Amino acid sequence: MNREIHTILIAEDSSADAEMAIDALREAKLANPVVHVEDGVEALDYLLCRGAFAGRGKGNPAVVLLDIKMPRLDGLEVLKQMRENERLKRVPVVILSSSREERDLAESWNLGVNAYVVKPVDVSQFFGAVQVLGQFWALLNESPLEG
Repeated sequence: MNREIHTILIAEDSSADAEMAIDALREAKLANPVVHVEDGVEALDYLLCRGAFAGRGKGNPAVVLLDIKMPRLDGLEVLKQMRENERLKRVPVVILSSSREERDLAESWNLGVNAYVVKPVDVSQFFGAVQVLGQFWALLNESPLEG
């Protein structure tokens, strides 16, 4: 069976963290295109094919790597809106955040996050974590067909 290659969406306001994540995914030799957006509004625009992303191809991402603390619209609100949307509610979401706050962790799980990973401070650990996440969600995870 041929698997369709889906995008990996990174919603991250720190350009340094986003660049590291993109480099890690490239090093993992994933064929998936990677799209980086800088805040929650852009993330929803991408997911809902609107605004600057109105002309993008159809299909949901293989996974959304989502930071919590972003300008305009935070990651928890993005997750909430995704889970309320029939077309997006099954898209895997991994919170990739520097927050260890119990409130953020609990709220993420209450909203239906698939995984919550605290960003390692060490660059090589961060690289390794993103590679494992990318490989799992893009290659190994089986999702139902989009409805």
